[in-house]
Amino acid sequence: MPANDTMADNEFDLQLEDDDLVYEEAILRDPYSVKQWLRYVERKRKATPAVRFSIYERAAQQLPGSYKIWSRYLFERRRLIKDAPPGSSAREAVYDCYQRALVFMHKMPRIWIDYLELMMTSGLVTRTRQAFDACLRALAITQHHRVWPMYLKFVQSIEVPETACRVYRRYLMVEPNDAEEYVDYLIKIERYDEAARVLVDVLNREKYNSKKGKTHHQLWMDLCDLISKHPAVITSIKVEPIIRGGLRRFSDMIGALWCSLATFYIRGGHFEKARDVYEEAIKTVHTVRDFSQVFEAYAEFEEQTLSTLMESVADGDDNVELELKMARYEHLMERRPLLLSSVLLRQNPHNVDEWHKRVALFEGSPTQMVRTYTDAVKTVDTGRAVGKVYSLWVEFAKLYESNNDLAQARAVFERGVQEPFRKVEDLATLWCQYAEMEIRNKQYKMARQVLQRATAMPSKRSMVPGADGKLAVQARVHKSLQLWSMYADIEESLGTVDTTKAVYNRMLELRVATPQIIINFGLFLEENSYFEEAFTAYERGVSLFKWPVVFEIWNTYLAKFIKRYGGDKLERARELFEQAVTGIPKDKAKIIYLMYANFEEQYGLGRHAMAVYARATHAVAAEDRFEMWQLYIKRAAAIFGVVHTREIYASALEDDLLSDKDLQHMALQFATLETKLGEIDRARAIYSHTSQYCNPKHAKSFWASWNDFEVRHGNEDTYREMLRIKRSVSAQFNTSTNLAVFKAAQEAAKSANAMALAEDAVKEAQPGFVKAGGEAANVKNTDEIALDDDDDDDDDDIVVSKRSTARHVIDDGDD
Repeated sequence: MPANDTMADNEFDLQLEDDDLVYEEAILRDPYSVKQWLRYVERKRKATPAVRFSIYERAAQQLPGSYKIWSRYLFERRRLIKDAPPGSSAREAVYDCYQRALVFMHKMPRIWIDYLELMMTSGLVTRTRQAFDACLRALAITQHHRVWPMYLKFVQSIEVPETACRVYRRYLMVEPNDAEEYVDYLIKIERYDEAARVLVDVLNREKYNSKKGKTHHQLWMDLCDLISKHPAVITSIKVEPIIRGGLRRFSDMIGALWCSLATFYIRGGHFEKARDVYEEAIKTVHTVRDFSQVFEAYAEFEEQTLSTLMESVADGDDNVELELKMARYEHLMERRPLLLSSVLLRQNPHNVDEWHKRVALFEGSPTQMVRTYTDAVKTVDTGRAVGKVYSLWVEFAKLYESNNDLAQARAVFERGVQEPFRKVEDLATLWCQYAEMEIRNKQYKMARQVLQRATAMPSKRSMVPGADGKLAVQARVHKSLQLWSMYADIEESLGTVDTTKAVYNRMLELRVATPQIIINFGLFLEENSYFEEAFTAYERGVSLFKWPVVFEIWNTYLAKFIKRYGGDKLERARELFEQAVTGIPKDKAKIIYLMYANFEEQYGLGRHAMAVYARATHAVAAEDRFEMWQLYIKRAAAIFGVVHTREIYASALEDDLLSDKDLQHMALQFATLETKLGEIDRARAIYSHTSQYCNPKHAKSFWASWNDFEVRHGNEDTYREMLRIKRSVSAQFNTSTNLAVFKAAQEAAKSANAMALAEDAVKEAQPGFVKAGGEAANVKNTDEIALDDDDDDDDDDIVVSKRSTARHVIDDGDD
């Protein structure tokens, strides 16, 4: 071995054995074979460490760039000193071995990591730091992520803050997104100023991606919390501009940011500055949550200040400052409702209800109330308002009215009626309130003038559409029903007949009247004995409206006309009734037709009344027909006698809109009538005709009545015929039921599962049991009961005839 060989020859005494010669010769033949050297080392696995280390040293000299040899060599040497104390010579030898290995293995991160882990346990701070620096210089930057965590852990463990901070600064140049870790370390070592600077730098970077998942908002809150808690040591940044910048950026946490700024000044001893911050905050926040947060912090600050001052003042001392602070605290608590109202109005200055609540806070102070209403009507935009804008003007005027200042109240109304309201109803209501104020103060002439101005036709200049294509409300309010109704009421109460008639006529001309207005106009004229003019008003009303709206007008018109003239103007009354029933809906026809018929009975002819009843039976709704037929029959019997009702009964039985139940009742009454008149055959024909609608299972009363009839007036043949018809009708209804069931079964079969149908088809395709020698034969069932195909029952011969009319059946009974 050469003289310059390392300590392998000096420290270890190499003794060759006989078995070693084979490996030595192989190495001499091929000294650059890693495989031969590793075989030799494996052969010496039970030898002493000195012998194995000597072989490794020789191999490293021959193959200094072999990673396998160096890694195994260093692993065995590191394992040997695992329990050696720091500073021992054995450790120094291993350090020296690593340094020699890294001359050739400086690009191998695994060897560097093992070396750095060994150095971290050595207690040699400077040498370890230098080793880390050398490692970072040697390895490619893509391998640094394996080294930096160890380096940072090391500098944190040595408890030398300046070294750690410098290492962290270098690390952030490579990994800027790990700034939060540095901030946490700085807070841990109480370097708050530098931590704040790092956070500011982080917040100034728009593309910063927090590895802890924090948002910019959370980082801002961390910065504000740090600033507010350590104002004395944070001197390198301007705190107030930073927090105010956060106020502009993060609108959802304004309250917390204001509190942080105030806390910064409080901890710094600047109490007046903190108070100014709180005052500014409660006057600028826009949400109730932020206001509550700031106000509670403000109140707590004032309370703590007051408590501290009270503790410092001796008993019995008259301290002016204490009284001043007490008054300031009480004033703050008294201002809370007003400040909260300001916050709500800053949220939406067009909220009418909030303005009303704000005025209520100044109750007892008319000057403040007037000022508030003035601000309200100037601020609220009618196009964006929430609530009834006109109520501001009304309450504003009532405030002046309650203080006996009608001139100012009128001025408020005059300004209000010029506002561009969104709806005509709002402006109409304001005009009505204006007139009501004049009435409350007994200024009746002024009230009429107000309504006259409100309903006056607008000038042509005001009829120009706006930018949205619509006319202003001031150009449309003259057609407001609300205004005209109030105007008419006031004229009826305070005006003359002529002025009232002029108002109602103007309403009809503008076509703003309702049926109730028409009726009121007619009643007013009637009360003043203008009967013909009242009827003219009704005529104009029925020409304005259609059914069913016009029903109330016709009802009142006809009643008043009959009451006035009775039968004196018979033809005119008939013309009115005919006009009324033209196009009348079925649900409104009953009352008009009954009035018409009653009029004919009292003042006209009986046959005309019967004609009206006959028309009514077909004009009324289906649910009223039976009642109308009954009334028709009753009145015909009273006027012309019972015999005259036969034709009516026959017509009723032909009415297709009557239900089966009503037809049964009608037929029973008809049959009873014929029986009383001795027309037995006609009664039997009625029973026979009606039976086709009567299911024996449900219409038991009908069949019981027919049965009693046949028992009393029939014979054996007629009774048997009744039974035959009953069976026939029962069979007919059963057939209808079975047909409905059959159709339902067909629909269910169509929607059945296709797989089930396929399985059934497969089963049908499979052959059954077949005797030997032939196909399947039809086997007769010996147990089959022989039934006679001929049935002696006469029911099979029953033929249900087609439905015949009642007149045809009754005529046959007469024959």
